[in-house]
Amino acid sequence: MKKIIGITMGDPAGIGPEIAIKALNKAALYDRCKPLLIGDKSVLNHYLEKHPDLNLTVNVVNKPSEGKYTFGTIDLVDLGIVDMQNLPIGEVSKVGGNAAFQYVKKVIELALAKEVDATVTNPLNKEAMNAAGHHYAGHTEIYADLTGTEKYTMMLADGNLRVVHVSTHVSLREACDRATKERVLDVIRIADQACKNLGIKEPRIAVAGLNPHCGENGLFGQEEITEINPAVEAAQAEGINAYGSLPADTVFSKANGGMYDIVVAMYHDQGHIPLKTLGFVYDQKSGAWEAVKGVNITLGLPIIRTSVDHGTAFDQVGKWTASEFSLENAIDYAIRLAENV
Repeated sequence: MKKIIGITMGDPAGIGPEIAIKALNKAALYDRCKPLLIGDKSVLNHYLEKHPDLNLTVNVVNKPSEGKYTFGTIDLVDLGIVDMQNLPIGEVSKVGGNAAFQYVKKVIELALAKEVDATVTNPLNKEAMNAAGHHYAGHTEIYADLTGTEKYTMMLADGNLRVVHVSTHVSLREACDRATKERVLDVIRIADQACKNLGIKEPRIAVAGLNPHCGENGLFGQEEITEINPAVEAAQAEGINAYGSLPADTVFSKANGGMYDIVVAMYHDQGHIPLKTLGFVYDQKSGAWEAVKGVNITLGLPIIRTSVDHGTAFDQVGKWTASEFSLENAIDYAIRLAENV
């Protein structure tokens, strides 16, 4: 049976609505799942009126079971939040920030009620969301709070490269303090289960060091000796195929080449930079992104959440050039995870 995938519109002032329409305008998607958009009809109509050649209709539903889920129709849970006359397109605004948060809140509620099988989020703007009074660092923290989850982590994925994080949206100084044995071990365990959920029977988990050259036996730092290596040893004692600590300047290349199934990164940029270097391709000659295709998955939740791995791209709004590839990849991961539950 095809799974119902709840997809948020993202900040309505960003590229979320555009890439959602593009992704939902592909017949092959409906062969694999039942996509349900959560957002505002006024925003959707704004773009559909600009592109009548798409020949798409909107079916507003009160609950997921009412969806038609046929190509040519976008099934929508309309929250009725946005008045397009009061929405500054391509700008940070309280209106957009509040709407984006409410879409996420609604899709989480649907997932917890088991009315959708998985959730996929389009980009929100953290500044706009906080200006609207919703004080979170990002999607990951919203999901953790609204589902009551204490042990969770972010996973980024593109092709063979999968990365999970010991810490994400904190300062680099604080990130060093968060690289404790207990937290590293928790993330190794979560990474192991995530790979198994994706169909990898015996995951090989690489654990990156925090310091240059993994500290060179204490010369450049003690964290590998006191925290990270003990966490790896504890994971191994549990039967997990964990390796490390390993130098961060080479481990991602090895994972991308197939040596490891997933990498445990110690902080946000350590994990994000290699994956986005691989997945984000910018062409200087055309001045445009040729590819933006990474996927963000929140692990440890009682529900499935995947996401695009890019922002609202306010500078691209209305140009109809934003790529839907990352959203398509996020939907694909959501389907795979839902089918393995």
